[in-house]
Amino acid sequence: MTRAAVLTAVGAPLRVTDIDLPDPRPGQVRVRIAAAGVCHSDLSLANGTLRQPVPAVLGHEGSGTVTAVGEGVTHVAPGDEVVLNWAPACRACHFCGIDEPWLCAESLTNAPEPYATLGGDGTPLHPALGTAVFAEETVVRADAVLPLPAGVPLTEAALLGCAVLTGYGAVHHSARVRPDESVVVVGVGGVGLATVRSARLAGAGQVIAVDVSPEKEELARACGATEFVPAGEDAVGRVRELTGGHGADVAIECVGRPETIRTAWTATRRGGRTTVVGVGGRDQRVAFSPLELFHSGRTLSGCVYGNTDPARDLPVLAAHVREGRFDLSALITRRIGLADIPDAFASMLAGRGGRSLVVF
Repeated sequence: MTRAAVLTAVGAPLRVTDIDLPDPRPGQVRVRIAAAGVCHSDLSLANGTLRQPVPAVLGHEGSGTVTAVGEGVTHVAPGDEVVLNWAPACRACHFCGIDEPWLCAESLTNAPEPYATLGGDGTPLHPALGTAVFAEETVVRADAVLPLPAGVPLTEAALLGCAVLTGYGAVHHSARVRPDESVVVVGVGGVGLATVRSARLAGAGQVIAVDVSPEKEELARACGATEFVPAGEDAVGRVRELTGGHGADVAIECVGRPETIRTAWTATRRGGRTTVVGVGGRDQRVAFSPLELFHSGRTLSGCVYGNTDPARDLPVLAAHVREGRFDLSALITRRIGLADIPDAFASMLAGRGGRSLVVF
């Protein structure tokens, strides 16, 4: 038996209860979770914005210690500290073959089979995004487990599983920020704060944070923002004022709403680059006129998991953490328990704080 936060139906409150977790089968690993970040994608799964079979255990950003391995697993052993990877690449499909593992056909289209049961009644449970880290322990595919490099605190390392990889990748792989460029980051929750820090690592000259919550100015500046602009009708004008009237070289949107995508796009200079990291609803629409697309000469791109290969990028990020260039704790504003996840969702919807971290 292990305790977990279970989503019994789309839109239903999470229920903290006992679940029965099996021993790992061949090619699987059992992990005792140390910490799990509460990501906006978890909220999107809970409320139906993203599809998820139920009942399910949510949570995809986590770190922990291996307790058991199935037959054939050789890259980790019991006692090893690890980070969970919610989108392990198959290394065999078309996208993996052209070195775009973040678009892996298998990881993005195949819903994981039930992996555990509810304690007492045996109801099958699905692991959200294959990881199910809103639980004291989980069982995952072996390729969803990445050894944690030495020198990185295990608890804070949970953020490397999603927020930090996504923000780092958005800057370095999708937007390809160059030294001295100006960068505007729209939305500075957990992923946005990681994006701000990563822009500074890339050598950006100006890093302008835009958010609806004034309380986030201190958080954003602690992560490296040089300016803070309140979201609203004047946000684009303020960004242009701060960038010599042209707009930012790069805008990175970390919310996933039509209005914030438009803000990021309009705040980008002619010929600049706009990257959308936020995940919106399938029925939402963002409109662009053919004339503005022609006249602006901007590039608009999506970004999946930061366009990262976690096996390649995790050691690079770990070195930044170990050498003091990336403070993971600066992204965390609350340390909570499983029962507090609904309140963390509410704070996220209200635009309060950075990352909430479930600590076991």
